[in-house]
Amino acid sequence: MSLRTTVSLLAGVAMAACVSVPTGLAQPVVEAPAGAVRGEALDGVNVFRGIPYAQPPVGWRRWHPPAEMDRWSEQRDATRFGPACHQPTARGTSIYAGDVPEMSEDCLSLNIWAPEHAENLPVFVWIHGGALTTGTGSEALYDGALMASEGAVVVTINYRLGVLGYLAHPELSAESRQDVSGNYGLQDQIAALRWVEANIAAFGGNPDNVTIAGESAGALSVLYLMAAPQARHLFDRAIAQSSYMISTPELRSSRHGDFPAETVGVYVQGQLGRANIAELRAMDAQELTVAAAGAGYAPFGTVDGVFLTEQLATVFDRGEQAPVPMLAGFNQGEIRSLRFLAAPAPTDAQAYEATIRERYGVLADEFLRLYPSTDIAESLLSTPRDGLYGWTAERLMQRQTALGQRAYLYFFDHGYPAADEGGYHAFHAAEIPYVFGTQDRTPPRWPAIPDTAQEQAMSSAMRAYWLSFARDGVPSAPEQPTWPAYGDTRAYLAFEQAPVAREHLMPGMFELHEAVVCRRRAAGRIPWNWNFGLLSPPLPPATPPCP
Repeated sequence: MSLRTTVSLLAGVAMAACVSVPTGLAQPVVEAPAGAVRGEALDGVNVFRGIPYAQPPVGWRRWHPPAEMDRWSEQRDATRFGPACHQPTARGTSIYAGDVPEMSEDCLSLNIWAPEHAENLPVFVWIHGGALTTGTGSEALYDGALMASEGAVVVTINYRLGVLGYLAHPELSAESRQDVSGNYGLQDQIAALRWVEANIAAFGGNPDNVTIAGESAGALSVLYLMAAPQARHLFDRAIAQSSYMISTPELRSSRHGDFPAETVGVYVQGQLGRANIAELRAMDAQELTVAAAGAGYAPFGTVDGVFLTEQLATVFDRGEQAPVPMLAGFNQGEIRSLRFLAAPAPTDAQAYEATIRERYGVLADEFLRLYPSTDIAESLLSTPRDGLYGWTAERLMQRQTALGQRAYLYFFDHGYPAADEGGYHAFHAAEIPYVFGTQDRTPPRWPAIPDTAQEQAMSSAMRAYWLSFARDGVPSAPEQPTWPAYGDTRAYLAFEQAPVAREHLMPGMFELHEAVVCRRRAAGRIPWNWNFGLLSPPLPPATPPCP
């Protein structure tokens, strides 16, 4: 009998012991293996908020792996969301900015939405985005009630962010039995998945049918989880919305143009004027978070040989990632809301072409075919979109297909008046409220989605595709086009004014960026992230097997 089957059977016993909840009772109670929790009944869906999945990472536990919770003996109130993990509060005028959440270092909690009388339903675990710096699983945009009402148990999680979630440092490595540091946020996500495996049957979910999903940094986290040996067998499918398979620092080596992660940690310590880790641990968590961000600290996973054994691109090339079906894609206007990723405009078309030829050499003609000087403004937006998100999405499809797994590519090109008129057509994260059915719960500056039949139909279709993929690994939606697997025809589903099946998205796009990244990887001294187009360093020479 497998571990997962054993856990499922034990959790099933706990589910049988659940308190019966008559229809209309405000506070359903579940007796889970972790302990009893009391939630809230809302229109046929039971909601359980702020359930801790690990011990608080406070005091000496700051920058330690998450520790398993002891079973609590008293019934736990799960009617309120837990606090968000510490993050900068200055959000400016971003369309993503919302109310500043309550924050605490004691933030490792999750939220569950489950239909009344749920039993053995697919489990959809959502990992929020925010550049590994901001965000929380309690954001209204991620409300799981509607998805749950349509046949799934939905889980959203918090995980440590910023310097508290990803700092590597020689002193921290010396404290570790594995002689590594960093990746604490990734370890939190793994701990949350272990909690789900052990407890979700009590809420009506099937621990042997778990889909991990996320957008942006949440989708990057999905890739980290697919690469992490410790996460293997904790999930059965993966969804990556606007993910990016960029290079990432290594613990002690300087490769691909990145400083060693431990060296970065020492630098941050110096910038903050602290003598050692003990003094950093003594700092107020919010003060530390803001000060580190102000010093230029940017959180990423660390290639430490334990949780991330190699660069993501290498892991997927070797076929060492999780062998699971995958759904992934990106948006037409990714950079319209992330214009800081676009290069400054050149003086004219001649200057643009001259720079591209200088940077791309033998690949310049193909680059200019895809990103012509006849529409520089659009080319400046399309270049980082494809170098970050488009290349990653197709690469994921090709690598999962090579493993013999079903892979489904999408391209979100859906517009509506407020977004299009504001210059935000199909912007980064624009698909999220359609997936969750939360068009009326977007942040204050988000282009307002009209409550029309067309927008409701698009949301219904996307939820159906996502939920059916979570259920059985094949996305489908009533009265909508069949979504073909990527396969030999490089098929994909375009979400335009309505879904439509197509083949071979942007011919030549993937090949160009794959050739550039291949040369950079072979050279060993150049990162691959947002440094494309006018921001690109000179192209390294061709080296087998790179064209």
